[in-house]
Amino acid sequence: MSEQRITISLPNLLLIIASSLLLVLLWQLRSLLVILMISVVLAASIVPIVNWAQTMRVPRWLAVIMVYLTLIGGFSGTVVLIGPTAIEQIELLLRQLPVYVESLRTVATNVLSRLSDDAPTLVGLVDTQSLTNWLIRSSQQLVLRSYSLTRGILGGVFSLVLALFISGYMVADSDTLIKSLVQFFPKPWDARLAAQAAPIGQRMGSYIRGRVLVSGILGIFITTGLSILGMPEFALGLGAIAGVTNLIPFIGPVLGAVPALIVALAKGGWVLLWVLLLFVIIQNLETYVLDPLLVGSSVGVHPLYQLLSVLGGVQVLGIIGAVIVPPWFAGVAALIENLYLKPKLRSEHREAIDQAKNNSDLPPLTPSA
Repeated sequence: MSEQRITISLPNLLLIIASSLLLVLLWQLRSLLVILMISVVLAASIVPIVNWAQTMRVPRWLAVIMVYLTLIGGFSGTVVLIGPTAIEQIELLLRQLPVYVESLRTVATNVLSRLSDDAPTLVGLVDTQSLTNWLIRSSQQLVLRSYSLTRGILGGVFSLVLALFISGYMVADSDTLIKSLVQFFPKPWDARLAAQAAPIGQRMGSYIRGRVLVSGILGIFITTGLSILGMPEFALGLGAIAGVTNLIPFIGPVLGAVPALIVALAKGGWVLLWVLLLFVIIQNLETYVLDPLLVGSSVGVHPLYQLLSVLGGVQVLGIIGAVIVPPWFAGVAALIENLYLKPKLRSEHREAIDQAKNNSDLPPLTPSA
């Protein structure tokens, strides 16, 4: 039996070494890569506004500065107006969370006792304090995973400012930037990739703009509804939580509803039913009205793939990943669709037409004598 030798040429060995070093370098620069991902999403979201301002004979660099100053001013004003009250209500909610969880345990005991004699034993297996600590610890770990890449709070603020600066430069000099990137690809791929910058940016930008707008609208609705339903002491905080979590597709609305339902259950009476009905109405409003109207089909991929992109983003980057990975997934989907799927379908359609023509040109079969 002959022995098989595996040989690796010097160029292949150098390629393997270079690839390994590149992976190590990218891992060391993962914080910068996350900042670049955020910058691209921010740039894609404001490009249409800058383009519109440029049509009004405003210099592009000035349009970028005006847009960013407007966005920063609006965000800062919102934080100043509702931030202190919302933070105070969230802190109060966290302090009272063990009491609410204990009320939930009592309700579960009463319900199960009507169904089974072993209900106290089953419920006793659950340590309420440990469950509460686990929920708080899990939430903290999710948040810490989000900004651990930025080396703490000060690093997170610096990263956000850097992302704003980079995205502004991207928008102000987008044509030169695109040309400098695609020139590394051979013809005709350089022109093809340059032509995809607009549709990719449009899909990414429309997605993130729609999600932010939907989250803001739902946050206002939830705050108003909870105030009317007898929970004014937590309405603003719970509305802020629901608005932020709603930036995350699929699982965000559920995460935002859980704290409000726990508080409503602790209050007892009809409050739980009305709060549950409120979130059911808001969920249907988002699914059937706001998402189709404001977000639309900007992602352009199957919902299962969207959900996997959200879960993958959460696993790797925490909350930040759940927000920025779906628009990137939408952009990659647009690239694959325009450069591979559509040409493939057109080629198959042409082949089918040619085959049909060839079949029609064949002489009819005559029966043999």
